[in-house]
Amino acid sequence: MDRMTTTSRDRELRKIVLLVRSPQPTIAHGPRASVRWAAMTKLLAIFSIFLLAPLVTAQKTNPSDSGASHVYAIREGYVDANGVMIYYKIFGRGKPLVIVHGGPGASHDYFLPYLTPLARHYQLIFIDERGSGRSQKLEDVTGYTVENMVEDVEAVRQALGLGQISLLGHSYGGVLAQAYALKYQKNLSRLILGSTFSSTKALNDVFRQMKQRMSPELRDRIDKLEAAGLYGHGKDYEKNRYTTEYMIAAWGEGYFPNVYHNRPDPNYDPVDNGKMSWDLYREMWGEHGEFVVDGNLKSVEYMDRLSSIKVPTLVLVGDNDEVDPSLAQATQKKIPGSKLVILPKSGHMTFVDQPAMFEKAVEDFLGK
Repeated sequence: MDRMTTTSRDRELRKIVLLVRSPQPTIAHGPRASVRWAAMTKLLAIFSIFLLAPLVTAQKTNPSDSGASHVYAIREGYVDANGVMIYYKIFGRGKPLVIVHGGPGASHDYFLPYLTPLARHYQLIFIDERGSGRSQKLEDVTGYTVENMVEDVEAVRQALGLGQISLLGHSYGGVLAQAYALKYQKNLSRLILGSTFSSTKALNDVFRQMKQRMSPELRDRIDKLEAAGLYGHGKDYEKNRYTTEYMIAAWGEGYFPNVYHNRPDPNYDPVDNGKMSWDLYREMWGEHGEFVVDGNLKSVEYMDRLSSIKVPTLVLVGDNDEVDPSLAQATQKKIPGSKLVILPKSGHMTFVDQPAMFEKAVEDFLGK
């Protein structure tokens, strides 16, 4: 601390002002000039301290510095995963939590902003799977497989130097997460499976039952549209996707009651939902509609292998989920020591219907 009193400071400042105002001699020689110059240098140094002290204090008390802990910067980029550019987005603090999306063929966007509170305790790494969102699309659609996407996740983990990760997969992303665990379990610390399935045969049974619960009029309308073929209709720009009529019938009237339950999204639009990677979707899901999976995902039959997963696992599902809770229960029973959480008044979008419950379930499982 500066020990000078206010009075002594005033005296020193007056001396400095007088010295600065006094005319400089053209020539200064002798001991008197040297003494005068030394005194002036000393006083100027003291004066500099007076000038700089407020700036140093301002820096120490700058509000932006005290608020730095409340800022969560986003880092994003691409990883070249075996010749396919995979998009990633990172923000948050703590141990890494990698999050993979559903569809197949959607993107990480539907998680946001709902999962952002988790960034307070975990480093969130969102991935757009190959062919989806901002990631590279393939000319050869046979490259869209669960197995290839597993290698993409592993490539991202290695490239970003994440070490052991927790992995959260939602819907189809949960299938991808199971497949990753079955091959790269040593790289996992925790596994979270949200609203997903381990058997395509069992999922198709659920879809058949869902159709049976529809009104006769809706079921008949959907059956006729599917029988006529779902692609190749309308104008040229419409031919490589479902017709608008089918999107509304299947995703709107058919699915919607099991997508949202407690907090229906007022912006939900079944036609807008069709903005996705259609070539990927047709290859993996199939071409015969929303109520049967007959693309290459029909190979997903993991039930007999789940007992080999020893990593701590949380299985999450909504009580009104389109991926019926019975599927989550079957998965949980097969994974030793796993935990099942069924969120009440919740459809497929559990983190939208019950955001606080979802967040608590994840944080309780992962720890802070």
